[in-house]
Amino acid sequence: MHPLREPASAPTGISFHQMLERIRYEGAYPTRERAEDVTRAVLGALGRQLTGDERVDLAGCLPAEAALVFTGQIPDTQPLTGWGFVKDLAIRTGATPATARWDTGAVLATVGHLAGPCLLDRIIAQLPSGYALLFGRAELTQTA
Repeated sequence: MHPLREPASAPTGISFHQMLERIRYEGAYPTRERAEDVTRAVLGALGRQLTGDERVDLAGCLPAEAALVFTGQIPDTQPLTGWGFVKDLAIRTGATPATARWDTGAVLATVGHLAGPCLLDRIIAQLPSGYALLFGRAELTQTA
């Protein structure tokens, strides 16, 4: 059972262009076009993994163009682990797993910042293991 749902964060007022510039900086991409390609690929992949209130709330935190890319994907019936997410992204983009991991981190660090800590906690709790690291957080696990 989830604790009471917090309202979605207020829109950050960040434009899609500003988001791309932040991702370009995070990922050290040489051009805005490269940052945009990576952003669209990672947001689309995340859109295939996230469902429910977290999906709706995250879309509300993103600039409109980014939200459309994210919500334009139908969620998979079998969510991928964090490593599965990276491998799937590598296959879909023709990148190496190392490059896909780098791209994922660059985009999800910015997405996590836009989401804020409370929503990001909910997102990570919903997804299978391995996503905390992709969002730039330590992943703590309980022992049985």
